[in-house]
Amino acid sequence: MAVAQFNPNCTKTHLHSSQLSFLSRSLPRHRHCAFAPLHRTQHGKISCSVAPNQVQVPAVQTQEPKSKPECYGVFCLTYDLRAEEETRSWKKLINIAVSGAAGMIANHLLFKLASGEVFGPDQPIALKLLGSERSIQALEGVAMELEDSLFPLLREVSIGIDPYEVFQDAEWALLIGAKPRGPGMERADLLDINGQIYAQQGRALNAVASRNVKVIVVGNPCNTNALICLKNAPNIPARNFHALTRLDENRAKCQLALKAGVFYDKVSNVTIWGNHSTTQVPDFVNAKIDGLPVKEVVKDHKWLEEEFTEKVQKRGGALIQKWGRSSAASTSVSIVDAIRSLITPTPKGDWFSTGVYSTGNPYGIAEGIVFSMPCRSKGDGDYELVKDVIIDDYLRQRIAKTEAELLAEKRCVAHLTGEGIAVCDLPGDTMLPGEM
Repeated sequence: MAVAQFNPNCTKTHLHSSQLSFLSRSLPRHRHCAFAPLHRTQHGKISCSVAPNQVQVPAVQTQEPKSKPECYGVFCLTYDLRAEEETRSWKKLINIAVSGAAGMIANHLLFKLASGEVFGPDQPIALKLLGSERSIQALEGVAMELEDSLFPLLREVSIGIDPYEVFQDAEWALLIGAKPRGPGMERADLLDINGQIYAQQGRALNAVASRNVKVIVVGNPCNTNALICLKNAPNIPARNFHALTRLDENRAKCQLALKAGVFYDKVSNVTIWGNHSTTQVPDFVNAKIDGLPVKEVVKDHKWLEEEFTEKVQKRGGALIQKWGRSSAASTSVSIVDAIRSLITPTPKGDWFSTGVYSTGNPYGIAEGIVFSMPCRSKGDGDYELVKDVIIDDYLRQRIAKTEAELLAEKRCVAHLTGEGIAVCDLPGDTMLPGEM
């Protein structure tokens, strides 16, 4: 399929001061551009030298990289922002890369990002959208809708199918794209197929993204995909990689609020432990309702241990039965929540759940996996693990089960993380929420 690309050999327009004033209020940039078809070529900028037990990371750069991926439509237009007085209070533009950008989750998420809902009303952004050859026309449609929405904070949009171009200088990478598990597909096959995608994206981030890029992996199996990604990006701190378990936390808060007859904002200190699968552990032992331990408010402890836990674990599947498709809008909301938890100071005494690299954790959980745990942030994009939590026998038993599942998944993708030959001994019941 031919891919549409704008010719970067553009000529700036010389404007009178009155014209400049008008454009400065209406468009971020102004440039005449030619539109021409471009056939996809194989990425030829990176060559790799790989030993049997090494992760395939870019080793030698054989060509000069492009300074940035090509822009789209009105976002190729450029003008001098100095005439716009309002921008004096704006922050420096940040680059946000999104994979799977033509999908349903991204369709909800991108407009939240562009509106200022996520990073704030004074934070201009550039969106870098990654698709595939099959989805490139849909990706152009997404860019057209972003054009037509007239978001003043959205200063640049670029689209492409090569992660080495799209991830250039990315400061946030929201990795949504992944192949769903089809009928008759073994879980090991799904791990390998999506693992190949995330290994490539990890190498691309390692080669061209900001050295302090924050990565949130949404595509399933997200914990192990995040592990593969970080192992293929050794020049980026491992703690910068997250697997999205915030939707599971939100679902747990919803069920506790319904049971207690309170609104969501009364529920706090909820942790999702472990894998984003049906072995995940929604923690009611440390959770609070209106400042009180959940077990003091909800006296039906059998409900907490059985029905509550199962509802959260299988909420995705229940939604598919009702809706006919997996969650998209609520997933995009949880991505927003996950980002804001990292860029906003955590309320005193509270915490949030995210899947992070387990090495150095204080809970006795196996090291070297991506495991959802309770975290706090100072609002600087970083986090710290919460130490003042109770892990009783009930939690420890269930945490051990989800830990074993993640260790099995890790062995199954050893060939993608540089840890030897893959051995797949996955538990028979290992499933993602929503898998039938």
